[in-house]
Amino acid sequence: MPDNPQTAWFALIDHRLMALTGRDAVAFAQAQFMNDVTALRDGDWQWNGWLTPKGRVVALFALLRIDAETLWLVSQRDDAETLATALRRFVFRSKVAIALPDDARILGRLKASERASAAHWAAAPEGGVELDLSGDGGGRAMRIVFGPDTATSVDDTNGRAIWMQLDLLHGWPRLDASQREQWTPQQLSLERLNAFSVKKGCYPGQEIVARTHFLGQAKRALARIESPSPLAPGDALAHGDRTYGTVVSAVGDTALAVVATDDARPSNDESPAWGGASWRIGPLFEGLRR
Repeated sequence: MPDNPQTAWFALIDHRLMALTGRDAVAFAQAQFMNDVTALRDGDWQWNGWLTPKGRVVALFALLRIDAETLWLVSQRDDAETLATALRRFVFRSKVAIALPDDARILGRLKASERASAAHWAAAPEGGVELDLSGDGGGRAMRIVFGPDTATSVDDTNGRAIWMQLDLLHGWPRLDASQREQWTPQQLSLERLNAFSVKKGCYPGQEIVARTHFLGQAKRALARIESPSPLAPGDALAHGDRTYGTVVSAVGDTALAVVATDDARPSNDESPAWGGASWRIGPLFEGLRR
């Protein structure tokens, strides 16, 4: 993982904001997304996502409740256009508008927020908001602001690389096109981050998610993978004649993979180690649950 000398704000150019506005914004999101949107109060946020009817993850995002008629979603930039287009097909007569504000900017800082805490966002300059994304891997803050870029939000390649690795180290996958619609929330261990609900009403994929939860049938889970050589999404984790799992996200020397549940624990003596294989299982950091 790169050294971290950066505490200034920098542009998270791989993130984008989506806004859901209107009288039915909360009801629409509740019917479509996998977490309980109605549990949020003004000023709260949560991890959330959108699933296929078969319970596979299409997109993951942070969801903020601004007020009773306004929700903001922060997702990977590559997902935003596709997600907005897909969601609009389900609006029908609902009083909700789905937009990607052109003047919205997402900023990051590798230092804990002095305004926000846990699952509560705080007002920020330029009419935006600030979130705290700190965890055991260190302090982080995110800002959503509007208007032209300023000198305080620099293009910091090193800062973004650290940010992306911290996501993975805490177990927040970054899914590229090859890994979307492949995994259930349980296979990505998203219960660690309180990112989905098994108690709320219907939503796409809810039956699969609930059945897996209540019948205890999750046979695969997310694991952090340490490797001296680069890994890429879709790579198989093999050792000898055995395939342990599949890489779903990778940044630098950090990767996440879906492996058999019994192999997801770093203490497992049978997990490959240096010398015996080109990778090994390491611990996921805690503290990103919201």
